[in-house]
Amino acid sequence: MGSSSSSSSLWSSKQNKLFENALTVYDKESPERWQNLARAVGGKTAEEVKTHYDMLVEDVHNIESGRVPLPNYNTKQYSNFLEEQQRLKSLKLQ
Repeated sequence: MGSSSSSSSLWSSKQNKLFENALTVYDKESPERWQNLARAVGGKTAEEVKTHYDMLVEDVHNIESGRVPLPNYNTKQYSNFLEEQQRLKSLKLQ
C-alpha cells in the first residue's frame, strides 16, 4: 500500500483488524458506511477509511489478477496465509 507523511494515515494491526471486521457489518448498502467504519476503527476519519478501503480493493484486484506473485511460504505459514486469504474473500468489499 502507499505511504503518506501524515501520521493519521498509519494503520496499526489492531486498526486493520477492526477495519476488516467492520467491513463484514457495514457493506456497500449501509447508510453512512464510511462514518460507521471510522467509528468502529477509532482514530480515523471517514475519508481516511474510504482511502484505506480503496487501497485494499486495489491490492486485492492486483493479487487476483496475478500482478503480485505469491511469496514462497513454508507449509505452516502458507496454511495461515490461505486461511487469511479465505477470510479476506468473505469480506463484503464492494
